[in-house]
Amino acid sequence: MAKTGRIINLTGAEKKACVRETERHLEEANELKRALIAFSDYVRSRDELLGGDDANDVEDQKARLLDNTEKLERSTRRLESGYKTSVETEKIGFQVLEDLQSQRETLKRARDRLRDQDAELGRSSRILTGMFRRFVP
Repeated sequence: MAKTGRIINLTGAEKKACVRETERHLEEANELKRALIAFSDYVRSRDELLGGDDANDVEDQKARLLDNTEKLERSTRRLESGYKTSVETEKIGFQVLEDLQSQRETLKRARDRLRDQDAELGRSSRILTGMFRRFVP
């Protein structure tokens, strides 16, 4: 307040220098005010995220952490069980595919034999028909 009261009594360059210094101080004070507001917003947001500063909150956080750890362990066990099931299912699937491949080959061979037998029956039928025509006038 001492310098601001003296500004009125100053003249020329001294007055301008004092006014500039006062404006600089005001700007610095405004910057500090903005920084303080930003910091208080940060602290408020942090407190909202963490749930406050009370000792009970620390205990609540520990309890939540333990609960979340237990949930994570249960989920991990379920995932491991699901993985084992999927591996067993995959093994069974491969066995089924191998069985189907074997059955396919068996059916293919049976079909080929059936075609051969059909061709042989046709040839036998023609031979018998020819023999029958020779014996029956």
